[in-house]
Formats: sequence, C-alpha cells, structure tokens
Amino acid sequence: MINHIYMEKVIIYTDGACRGNPGQGGWGALLQHEKGQKQIYGGEENTTNNRMELLAAIMALDSLTRSCQVELFTDSVYVKDGITKWLKNWQQNNWKTSNKKEVKNKDLWMKLLESSSAHEVHWRWVKGHAGVAGNEIADQLANKGIDSL
Repeated sequence: MINHIYMEKVIIYTDGACRGNPGQGGWGALLQHEKGQKQIYGGEENTTNNRMELLAAIMALDSLTRSCQVELFTDSVYVKDGITKWLKNWQQNNWKTSNKKEVKNKDLWMKLLESSSAHEVHWRWVKGHAGVAGNEIADQLANKGIDSL
C-alpha cells in the first residue's frame, strides 16, 4: 500500500516526436521536484509519434527511484485518454478495442500500466506548442532524442 503522506511530489512534462510517421522518433521528459529538475530523452528508428508519446511517460515514471505523487502533463490526447478512459475496457476485453480490433501499441500500454502502478499519478493534458514552458522543454528534448540517432 502506498503511504501518500510521505510521498515526494513530482511534476513531469512529456512529449514525443517523429520525423515521418513512421520514421525516426524521439521522446523527452522534464521532471521537476522540490530539490531541482532532471531532463531525459532518447530516440528510436522506425517508430511512430504515438509510441514516442507513450515511451516518454514510461521512461519518466521509470526514472523515479521511489513512489511519488506525480502530476504528469502530456500534449497527447491519445496517452491521456488511453490511460484514463480506455485502458480499463481494453483490459476487460482482452486488449481489444470496442470494434474488436487488437489495441495498437499494446506492449507500451502494458508497460505504462506497470510503470505507473508504483505511483499516485494524476494525468493532465496540456495544449502542445502553446507556450507552456515545461511542455516546450519536453518537445525540445524529444527532438534532441531524434538528433541523437
């Protein structure tokens, strides 16, 4: 059981990017807490934007060394609605969508579920490219991830 009283609070901004879709992709995350901040990023060949959006959230959550209260901002409606609205039904329907098709990116959805389970995560959507500083930094990091390939 998670003890919420002593949990560190962390704010995370995540973003994914792709040059071509599919194409070269990158993910980035900015993690902020009372002791400072951390920036992480990475890239993959032959991937999609949605996979990079998911991977950004996974890598950010996996970088936390203990259970935290997390406010996670994403500019991806796919990630936010997937984790907050669709995931429960997908699990109940053996990872099938409402029209009986296999859930795309099932491997990453399962990993995101696992990565978020140790934390109290509040999922927030933020409009991309709208001047939100944390989101702009996450976008820059995602592009840095592509550039690192």
